[in-house]
Parts: sequence; structure tokens; C-alpha cells
Amino acid sequence: MSSEDRFRRVYAGNFQALLAYASRRVEQPDDAADVVAETFLVAWRRSADLPCDDEIRLWLYGVARRVLANHHRSGTRRERLGERLRQRLTAVSTPDPGSEVPQRLAVQAALRRLNDTDREMLLLTVWEGLQPREAAAVVGVSPTAARTRLSRARARLRELIGDDPDAPGHVLDVLAVPVPKEGR
Repeated sequence: MSSEDRFRRVYAGNFQALLAYASRRVEQPDDAADVVAETFLVAWRRSADLPCDDEIRLWLYGVARRVLANHHRSGTRRERLGERLRQRLTAVSTPDPGSEVPQRLAVQAALRRLNDTDREMLLLTVWEGLQPREAAAVVGVSPTAARTRLSRARARLRELIGDDPDAPGHVLDVLAVPVPKEGR
């Protein structure tokens, strides 16, 4: 019997038992499937070292046990990393420009009504703080085209929101930020 045929037989004979084993030891079914897949990957890579048929299931359980241990350690590391990241983000926390706008829902509605190109140019230059030439590099156009698009996007947004500073959604301080001059 070839090593591939033997592996297929080992897989077919042990898959369900290993899946049940892993399922009882993890929270998510997807994680159990990953543990079983990793276990059989190890078995495939070490097919020349597989024990005799009487001992193969126990060997696979041992491999699955180590895979589970790695899985749990990885989860713990991810949780610690996530906690550190949350702490850093809380300490650094960059304010959302939209939260400074009293009528941000009106602005968001107006932004949704803009076409994708106009919205992207406004968001890149105003919310992300990019210069028009930098936004041009992001969207893949020339700096001149970016400045033109930005000017048109601002005009379209003004049409949607209006020029009256007392009207709901007027955002002179956020969306009409003067863009610093850049070299042409």
C-alpha cells in the first residue's frame, strides 16, 4: 500500500474521532476544524514516521493535543495583544472629526449622496489630513486632477448642505478647511 493510500485510510478512520475531540476543547466549531486540519497536516508531513495502525489514533490524539495547546497559547497572546492595543488606542485616541460637528448626521447624509470619487477626495483631504497631491497618489490621479476633483467635490457638498452657516449640517470648520498651498 502506498503512503498516500495509507494516509487516506488513516484520515477516513480517524477524522470524526479527532473532530469530536477538538470540538469538546474549543469554543468555536471553526477552531475545531482548524485543529483537525493542522493535525492531519502534521500527519501528512510525517507520513514516513507514522506508527503502526494499532497506535495511529493515539499518536494523532497526541498531535491534536499539542495543536490545541498551541491554539490556546495563541488565543491568550492575541487577547493580551488586543488589550495592549486597546490601551494604546484609548491613550492616543484621535477624535473623529465627525463628532465635532453638531449636525453630523446631515453631513453624513450629504456625503452618502456624493459619488464615490467626490466622497473619497473629501475624506482623504479633510478627515485623513492628506494634501491634495498625497490624495492624488492614493487614488491614482495627477495632483492637478486631484485638486480639480477636490474643488468640485467641495462645491457639490456645498450644494447639498447649503452656504447658510446657521443651516443644519453646515460644517465650515470641518469640511471647508483651507488646504495649505503646495508646490505645483
